[in-house]
Amino acid sequence: MAAVGLVLGGALSVQFGSAVAALIFPRTGVAGAVTLRLTIAAVLLLLVCRPRLRGHDRSAWVAAGAFGLALAGMNSLFYQAIERIPLGPAVTLEVLGPLALSVVSTRRLSSWCWAGLALGGVALLGQGGFDRLNPAGVAFAFGAGTMWAAYIVLSARVGGRFPGADGLALALTVAALVTLPLGIVDGGAALLDPTVLALGTALAVLASGLPYTLELLALRRMPTATFAVLMSLGPAVATLAGWLVLRQALTLLECAAIVLVMAASIGAVRVSAAAAGRPARR
Repeated sequence: MAAVGLVLGGALSVQFGSAVAALIFPRTGVAGAVTLRLTIAAVLLLLVCRPRLRGHDRSAWVAAGAFGLALAGMNSLFYQAIERIPLGPAVTLEVLGPLALSVVSTRRLSSWCWAGLALGGVALLGQGGFDRLNPAGVAFAFGAGTMWAAYIVLSARVGGRFPGADGLALALTVAALVTLPLGIVDGGAALLDPTVLALGTALAVLASGLPYTLELLALRRMPTATFAVLMSLGPAVATLAGWLVLRQALTLLECAAIVLVMAASIGAVRVSAAAAGRPARR
């Protein structure tokens, strides 16, 4: 039960961190908020990990650089999405990226059935009208899901080439540097405002530092398949965060669509774990 609490705590931290990000958009702009989160998270992780820069071959640096680009793209596209559509639907659409990756890698009929259920959820979400959700926001959420799938693949490669969290620290640094120019243009002097910096620090801790730590602790105490299933509850947690923090109400139809996508994600994770003959990790 303690491990389950750690995972749920990490999920709450991530999604409520996203809600905090939406609150600072009016002050910094979306790109400014992305830069704040990634830069502060990178600085904090560099201070904690102090990654060794020598002794890595070219393939390791290429993997870390690609991982950083995936992080930059995933965060930038997702924040563009939640500026335009409610947090719950945004996370629901984003989850389709990892779900598609699981289905393609497994290549089982049951996986395609779960994918069909997820598409049914998306269709149901659209019954309320994607115009209500904002078509651009929907497109950004799909894009974030694609980058999340890339993040999963690249994180495995980086994890095998760098000890501990060194690869993540270096990738976050790349992501921060990539997003910095646009973030400065978008946020300007507001990025140096003490209140904004405090919110940015809270965002970096809530959305990066704290959940990463909680997930590591949880993975030491539970099977990774169980961990992956619990992570599929992200859309529900995001819906709760959007309602409590941002006052974003959803229709019953949209809530039903979110539940369908969550069920599809959980089913696909279980099929993937069975196909691999071992627990599957997000």
